[in-house]
Amino acid sequence: MRPVLVSKNGIRRIEQTFGLSPENLRALRRLTTPMRIQQFIDAIAYQYANTAWSPQRVMRERKGHCLEGALLAAAALRVNGHPPLLMDLEAVQDDDHVVALYRERGLWGGIAKSNFAGLRFRAPVYRTLRELALSYFDHYYNLRGERTLRSWAGPVNLERLDSQHWMTSEKNVWCVPELLIAARHYPLFPAKVSRALPRLDRRSFEAGMHGWVKH
Repeated sequence: MRPVLVSKNGIRRIEQTFGLSPENLRALRRLTTPMRIQQFIDAIAYQYANTAWSPQRVMRERKGHCLEGALLAAAALRVNGHPPLLMDLEAVQDDDHVVALYRERGLWGGIAKSNFAGLRFRAPVYRTLRELALSYFDHYYNLRGERTLRSWAGPVNLERLDSQHWMTSEKNVWCVPELLIAARHYPLFPAKVSRALPRLDRRSFEAGMHGWVKH
């Protein structure tokens, strides 16, 4: 991740490459807004595999799942001046979900890859991370229509994993999910509330399944 000198308009400055190839660095630098980053990760194929690919490998393979999409979004945010932050959403009887975090004007937003329509982008309108996590609650359900989201953790700063090359490694970066699992998780509501939650109605269930592919 050695910085390099670049020149623009006759002014020399130091640019951090983060170990990315010049092609990938240019591609990520073009994603200058969170919405552009979301559109970019939406365009890559969703894969069902037990992997933890780095952003550089995801860009080469042009596919990735929830974790890998969040890593790619965090990398894009980083090269455009934001810290690489993640939030982990923990569920019961369901998969966990990972969201890349960004902040504008003191408010939180999120970028995420999912084959469920409602578990993706969030505009920066949330005062706290708990508010942001709760925005995913009604969209977070399993195939039985059970609302499954229970807790959240974050922000988790991936700068802690720079020595393990989470942005560029050719090996699976299992260090990332390990860091997320180890992070302190906060319950969204008391356990007794979860026992009385109603299942999702059919119309909402079908709307959220837009884009879902059976595997």
